[in-house]
Amino acid sequence: MADIGTERRGRAQAVAMRLWNSRWLLAAGLVAVLMVYGFAGMSGYVVLLAGAVLVAAAMLPAGIARQSTENAAAIESSVQQLSGEYLAAAVADPLIIFDRSAAIVHANAAAFAAFGGIAPGMSLSLKFRAPEMQGLLDSILAGNVASDSVDYIEKLPVERAYRVSASSVGHATDLYVLVFKDQSEARRIDRMRADFIANASHELRTPLASIAGFIETLRGPARNDPAAREQFLQIMQNQTSRMARLIDDLLSLSRLEMKPYLKPGTEVDLRQAIDSVIDSLGPLAKENGVVIERDFAEGPLDVPGDRDELFQVFENLLENACKYGQSGGRVVVSIIRSDSDPEPGIDVTIRDFGPGIPEEHIPRITERFYRIDVENSRTQKGTGLGLSIVKHILTRHNARLSIRSEVGKGAAFTVHLPAR
Repeated sequence: MADIGTERRGRAQAVAMRLWNSRWLLAAGLVAVLMVYGFAGMSGYVVLLAGAVLVAAAMLPAGIARQSTENAAAIESSVQQLSGEYLAAAVADPLIIFDRSAAIVHANAAAFAAFGGIAPGMSLSLKFRAPEMQGLLDSILAGNVASDSVDYIEKLPVERAYRVSASSVGHATDLYVLVFKDQSEARRIDRMRADFIANASHELRTPLASIAGFIETLRGPARNDPAAREQFLQIMQNQTSRMARLIDDLLSLSRLEMKPYLKPGTEVDLRQAIDSVIDSLGPLAKENGVVIERDFAEGPLDVPGDRDELFQVFENLLENACKYGQSGGRVVVSIIRSDSDPEPGIDVTIRDFGPGIPEEHIPRITERFYRIDVENSRTQKGTGLGLSIVKHILTRHNARLSIRSEVGKGAAFTVHLPAR
């Protein structure tokens, strides 16, 4: 009982101490309530209620407010302890911090990887000598703008295009930061788009100009010449067919690019599909004096895929072999199981024995409109898009194309298809 009495007295003393410590706050609050009561005519009950709230607030443990203040101070202290190095390391883009003399203070790992040979104390003016970078540094150091940005191209070790922005760090710190945003991929895509439009326009303009010229001739000097008229009409028909093939290939390529990651869900019997391709190209092979030989593995040769698209792949490859390898007199189509590969599957190889492909052309041969021999390609009614279509279809099928060739000994195109 004595312990209980002592505990109650201790609590009462603590409450009294809190009230005494908050006496000025209570007095100010009560005066404010009384003034509102006097001028606004509030009810006396409201005054009593407000007084009770003030007393309750004064009796709250002082540690709550103090703890909140201490937590805020701890957070602020932690933020202040974060150095510029840690913050720079968290940025994925190359970032360089420099001072008023344009000397490097710190660079993150991405900056070292991109530019190499940079170190604290090095002058940015000596490292980046391009006029646009000099202008950016002069502008930010002169304090003319809070931030600015320019386009900069780094030539070595490989050419990369950056959008570089500069800004000051905080206020009155005499530190500044450069951030390099890599624009190389976006520019490459823009360049590909521009090249594609230019090439497509050129490929269509040539037959259109030819047709327009023949129409003008037929209306003029050849108006009454039946032999010339028949010859010109045949050429116009050939040019029209060429434009139709080009447009069909462009549409096929566009459809494939709209669904590059849509994986086929059916299975294809390669033996049957390639037999159909060989049969359909029989007249072309005979016309070019080429014999198509088969060398197929025994047993089932099924792979996951879209039959129409794989038919288009092998039709393109076999047609090219018959056209451009006709001097060899034969084309061999082989199918084998590649169990030794990291990913077991089936390899289909179409090999000709013609003039072959020079080594420097092989890396680019699947690009759109890329031709080894422009005149020969047009003579063979090629559009320059066949192998690009092949590459896109194989990407959809999680497959790949490899090319082996030796000048004077022919070329071999191998399609690696994954097993089911």
